[in-house]
Amino acid sequence: MDTIFDFKADSLTGAPVNLEQYRGKVLLIVNTASKCGFTPQYQGLEAVYRQFRDKGVEVLGFPCNQFGKQEPGDASQIGEFCEKNYGVTFPMFAKIDVNGDAAHPLFRHLKKEATGLLGSQAIKWNFTKFLVKKDGTVYKRYAPRTEPKELMADIEKLLAE
Repeated sequence: MDTIFDFKADSLTGAPVNLEQYRGKVLLIVNTASKCGFTPQYQGLEAVYRQFRDKGVEVLGFPCNQFGKQEPGDASQIGEFCEKNYGVTFPMFAKIDVNGDAAHPLFRHLKKEATGLLGSQAIKWNFTKFLVKKDGTVYKRYAPRTEPKELMADIEKLLAE
């Protein structure tokens, strides 16, 4: 599999989503959690989405409970939390693992294509971000501490390509 368009994932409602539908768009893919110190980044992610969605950007949120059990809710609780507290309108997906034997194939691909510090593939915490080019290749990985607004220059660069 060479691009993220070769993958599928379940939406937060459980419906299968073929990532092929995002071909031609710049994607910001993030592993999220509702009870994390970085949870307020949902607001920044939504701001990026609202600013760029009409220009061809999608933000895709993937809840994960692997870090400090900070995403304990079920799909309906996660969706309600995101909408009520942060006005999230970007696509959210079913809760997944991002590390280990049960890691979602999409995240295995993302980690292989854009390694972390010192070449590490493991995701260290919630709100690790991956920026993907319009052709489905992974452009860059960003640390959890990197605020969504700090990605705007890279997003604009990819939109111009």
